[in-house]
Amino acid sequence: MAAEPMAEPTGLRERKKQLTRDALVRASLELFISQGYEQTTVDEIADVVDVSQRTFFRYFTSKEEVAFALQDLVSNRFCALLKERPAHEVPFEALRNAVLLGWDHIDEALGQIAPVEIHFQTCLMIESTPALLAAHLRRSTEMEEQVARLIAAREGLDVDADPRPRTLVAAFSAVMRVAGQLWSRGDDPSKDALRDLTAGYLLQLGPALAQDWHGGHGSNETALDGEAVEAVSSEQ
Repeated sequence: MAAEPMAEPTGLRERKKQLTRDALVRASLELFISQGYEQTTVDEIADVVDVSQRTFFRYFTSKEEVAFALQDLVSNRFCALLKERPAHEVPFEALRNAVLLGWDHIDEALGQIAPVEIHFQTCLMIESTPALLAAHLRRSTEMEEQVARLIAAREGLDVDADPRPRTLVAAFSAVMRVAGQLWSRGDDPSKDALRDLTAGYLLQLGPALAQDWHGGHGSNETALDGEAVEAVSSEQ
């Protein structure tokens, strides 16, 4: 009687599934970036990875879902870092430190799926693709609500009774969007450039909201001062 084949270890099976999923993400994003989101078909993605279309849909419900795969990883990492911030940090400080720490270790969030350059190029592709932009705005709104609830829980507040968590997160998110837009139009496409620009603008959120602006342009100069950004970095 022939021996029955040994069952494949569950851990190895899951590892193979993860490798297939990661390969689909990278292939999808590289095709979206090189030839356009709308011009890329699921069959083309599956061919690159040497799997069937049916296999693609085992992992993702649509092209839209895979287009946001890396953004989801980065967002989840940010939420995890926010939860880990020490209790003595005020809400804005916790948000700022979590996002800057996330930039410092973004490679860990992306894992072995794709280099950070692919993530940045994907963000630019999403911003310039009408079919994805509406989904991006919806997902951003959902993320803001999630973060506001994290802040409220951290502070022991009822997010529906106290407007401060949602107000803070809305302002914080707006600064993040502005920094990202300025970075995308700049001459330095590096991670460090985006990180430093974000740090500089976040440094000015409090003064921009609360201080008198009639004193000249000193606050703006501080926002772009490398020493100020370095000071923020040293707090991490």
